[in-house]
Amino acid sequence: MNLASFFTITQSFLISAGVIFLLRVIDMSIDTMRLLFVIRGKKLFVWILGAAQSTVFFLAVSQALRGEANILTTLGYAFGFATGNLIGMIIEEKLAIGFQRVTITSQNDPMNEIAKDLRKNGYGVTEMKAYGRDGEVVMMHVNCKRKQVENVETIVFKHDGRAFITVDDFMPVRQTGFWRK
Repeated sequence: MNLASFFTITQSFLISAGVIFLLRVIDMSIDTMRLLFVIRGKKLFVWILGAAQSTVFFLAVSQALRGEANILTTLGYAFGFATGNLIGMIIEEKLAIGFQRVTITSQNDPMNEIAKDLRKNGYGVTEMKAYGRDGEVVMMHVNCKRKQVENVETIVFKHDGRAFITVDDFMPVRQTGFWRK
């Protein structure tokens, strides 16, 4: 490879770099979502996304390997990869598929107002008395869809701005018991 041609900018290299960039954005967006669906056990989605992603990846690599390497095509490939990861995460975040367990620890809720308000808003709540560093606390578990976590947090912080909240992903074995629709 000639170093001077690697840094040459032509219309052909610009078009090729743009195509490679777009293909890599699509490829990595699909790949990122596919991996997140693997974690959530969504087999059909994983299969469909895997077939689509490998097809787009093949096209991107074919385009990248066609002709002589150039700084523009190299950067198109690299930045398409990085941008695709970010876009895939944003898309998956918007879809918010899956379930999360919200654990709330509150020292400032003696009348269980948080649990009452959560139940009033349609959430199932499991309450426990526990002991923390500074004494007795109330711990609550709310199992909900990922799309509902922000609403749960809003309700909690309305009653206790200092509540400690953690969120964990989980996969229900069966959806028996109480589930908000």
